Amino acid sequence: MNLGTVAGSATSLVSGRFLLVGYLPTCAGSFFLLSLVWAGAPNRPPAFRSAWKAATTLGVGEILMLFLLLLVVAVLFHPLQLSVVKFLEGYWPSRMSALTTYGVRRQNQRRSRLSAGTALTPGGPPAPSEVRRAGLALIVLRQSFPSESGLTRPTRLGNTLAAAEDRAGRPYGWDAPVAWPRLYPLLADPVRIMVDNRRDMLDAMVRLSVTGLVCGIGSTVLLAPTGWWVMLSAAPLFLARLAYGAAVAAALSYGEALRVAFDLHRFDLYSALRIDLPATRDEERQVNTTLCDFWRQGRDLGQDYTHPVATADATSLSLPAPAPGMSDLGGSANTP
Repeated sequence: MNLGTVAGSATSLVSGRFLLVGYLPTCAGSFFLLSLVWAGAPNRPPAFRSAWKAATTLGVGEILMLFLLLLVVAVLFHPLQLSVVKFLEGYWPSRMSALTTYGVRRQNQRRSRLSAGTALTPGGPPAPSEVRRAGLALIVLRQSFPSESGLTRPTRLGNTLAAAEDRAGRPYGWDAPVAWPRLYPLLADPVRIMVDNRRDMLDAMVRLSVTGLVCGIGSTVLLAPTGWWVMLSAAPLFLARLAYGAAVAAALSYGEALRVAFDLHRFDLYSALRIDLPATRDEERQVNTTLCDFWRQGRDLGQDYTHPVATADATSLSLPAPAPGMSDLGGSANTP
């Protein structure tokens, strides 16, 4: 049982994903800043005994109002989750072009170091251990960067997710960001659960990283007049750094789940779209490229549809028997 399932059964107001990604990081960051205020910041050095006293004297109504307020804040910021991920990927506004250029240069240097590790020592046949080392280095390089250097992003998270999109669909001719919204509804439950769990963990670590950064900045402002107590703001900043590293690791895991989804279910798209299955790998790439061009740019498919022929007998056999004591309308309405 995953954390999302536990959260979903514990509350009927919010989903497990919302609780994990939105509500818990919001509560953690808010209580950290609120504890500093209860402890006396910014007027005097924090006295955490005062913070504990203020927290324990809250009434039931005040606690409920506080949690309701945090719920509203989490709901308001939840639609911005994709924008938060994009920001950590390095999709920054044009006024940050200098920072973007610096980040891309740093990432290209890291890419060059990883690429150098994939080379074999010249002069004679390589030892098996060296071949293994170079192979592992090549796997890390492919997981960490997209195949084209022009797609390098200024952050590690951005490059890891770009590599995930690149590796998931490109071998079959798919443009993964274009094809994924069509493929996802066709996934079998085990694959969908795997993809959802890994995506939730990625989003949770991203939100926790941003929350730690906001808390670090906020605590710096609150503790600036208190002298050495300002060093306490390093704790949420350190947490933000750890969460960012965890987000990169979660992106690697999520990218592997995307690749598995395309490997196992890409042919289901042809049946759903009423298109003949390709006979060869080259034909598959050609068809997939044409489909992505159609979805992206509206180009004509130039292809006939293949609809399954349904017979009366097959239709009658496929209908479920109505439940005892139910009308046909009621039984069909309640059948999953």
